[in-house]
Amino acid sequence: MTGRRCGVIGSPIAHSLSPALHQAAYDALGLDWEYGRTDVRSDEVGSFVAGLSPVWRGLSVTMPCKAAIVSLGVPDPVVAALGVGNTLIFDGDPGDPTTTHVHSTDVTGIQMVLSQARMSPHACVQVYGNGATARSCVYALSLMGVGGVHVRARDAEKTAALALDGRRWGIEVVDGDCRPDVVVSTLPPQVSAQWGPASAGLVVDVVYDPWPTPLIHQAIHQGAQVVTGLDLLAAQAVGQVELMTGRRVDLAVLRTAADRAIAEQAA
Repeated sequence: MTGRRCGVIGSPIAHSLSPALHQAAYDALGLDWEYGRTDVRSDEVGSFVAGLSPVWRGLSVTMPCKAAIVSLGVPDPVVAALGVGNTLIFDGDPGDPTTTHVHSTDVTGIQMVLSQARMSPHACVQVYGNGATARSCVYALSLMGVGGVHVRARDAEKTAALALDGRRWGIEVVDGDCRPDVVVSTLPPQVSAQWGPASAGLVVDVVYDPWPTPLIHQAIHQGAQVVTGLDLLAAQAVGQVELMTGRRVDLAVLRTAADRAIAEQAA
């Protein structure tokens, strides 16, 4: 396969590491593909996708466009459950919703890194935040057999809505704190740092800018095992590459590419 195009959309998008990760995957797989980035707002997604030529194979999708893409194709079961996706795959004309598929590799990425961390489904899990990323995390935990999570957030109504969703997914969502074995933070670094990792033996922070985050600093100082935003970014990209190319790339290839890209940004 040669000459196909893929890319990442969102706004702002200049900071995205996705081009570096996907290009590393193409190099490893020996593919002559192109991957770029385009600043697209949520209200522009439909017209942007409709204007793509058949050479386009897929798009990675980040905020604020994850909900806007759901109506542009056939959603997979995860997207149908969450109402958001992060990947568009074009099996025909990109503007044709009957041959476009909407996926979420955010969830499969979370499952991958937590499985590698050997998280027990019986662990007491504390989630910081109740937005779209937290929903994906809770859904992933439900798929892994976790029976319940505690959610700490400032908007009680959103937590209540998440609890209703959790019942459908088979996981109990409790508003408040626990003495956690596992902390999963989806919040901005200044907030998660104030709340801290507490007694957790495993700390997951989905943020990677700034890098490393204060929460990850705290967790390492306390001797906790950590899963970083870069780990999650690489893991979800593994799924996207497989959906787009039909071939699987080793996670270590993309994790190394993420480290290299972060170092280049900091230089």
